[in-house]
Amino acid sequence: MSKHHAALEAAVPGYQRGTALSVPGVWDGLSMRLAEQASFPLAFLSGGALSMARHGRPDIGLVTLSELATTVSLIRETSALPLIVDADTGFGNALNAQRTMVMLEGAGATAVQLEDQTFPKRCGHMAGKSVVPIAEAVGRIKAMLDARKGKTLLIARTDARSIEGFDRTMERAQAYADAGADLLFIEGPQSVEEMQAAAKQFAADYPLVHNLVEGGTNPIAGRAELTEMSYAIGLHPLIMLHGFIRQAPALLGHLRDQGSTAQLDIANLGEFADLLGTPAILEAAKAYE
Repeated sequence: MSKHHAALEAAVPGYQRGTALSVPGVWDGLSMRLAEQASFPLAFLSGGALSMARHGRPDIGLVTLSELATTVSLIRETSALPLIVDADTGFGNALNAQRTMVMLEGAGATAVQLEDQTFPKRCGHMAGKSVVPIAEAVGRIKAMLDARKGKTLLIARTDARSIEGFDRTMERAQAYADAGADLLFIEGPQSVEEMQAAAKQFAADYPLVHNLVEGGTNPIAGRAELTEMSYAIGLHPLIMLHGFIRQAPALLGHLRDQGSTAQLDIANLGEFADLLGTPAILEAAKAYE
């Protein structure tokens, strides 16, 4: 086994090479508890989900490093579940990227994802993106690795496919691997054949990450295809948010029209308390009375 696959196995109990992990996106302590309750071995703190859920704004680089690090810290107060943290572009140049690694590693990130877009970035499935030169992207990666003090994994993501074409994207991915990245993430492949080519070049040595945004540009449906192509991780960064915004209007409409929630199939306060661990917390507090 390559050292990179071994590092992922060590960081994420439940990862076994040969079967892709489906990983849900989270943005706060509650969504992290739901992912943990559903027995996922890994979660993804999506920058897009954080921007959309907390700020009500699109994924266009508006969240700051301090807001992201605070969110990681708050999640870590409630869960030790391994967590990939979306660091966007590292929030600036190589020196900013170093500080990003220090802050996110200190807050409790299991892995940090770094993109090669210009700052501020855009969602990988939006038009109008731009990427920095390869040398600058490699510099960010090396800066983050130099700042790393523990075993936090670095995921190097390239968004160059829709800008520079597939061949150039593969050159970038190879450069990021050579720079020391632990996992590789090629955003926005336009065909199964491109995904297979990426797997042929990298999957034996590097765990590959793929983005499965509902409604985004995607040539495959999910875990079965990823496993067949030897990918390691399939991210579903917005699954809970997409479900929420589909269901919430009906719930609110019912309340508006009926003035009651009695007929709604929703969780009650007791179920919420169980999810949050309220009984155990209150029981533990008795030791200090």
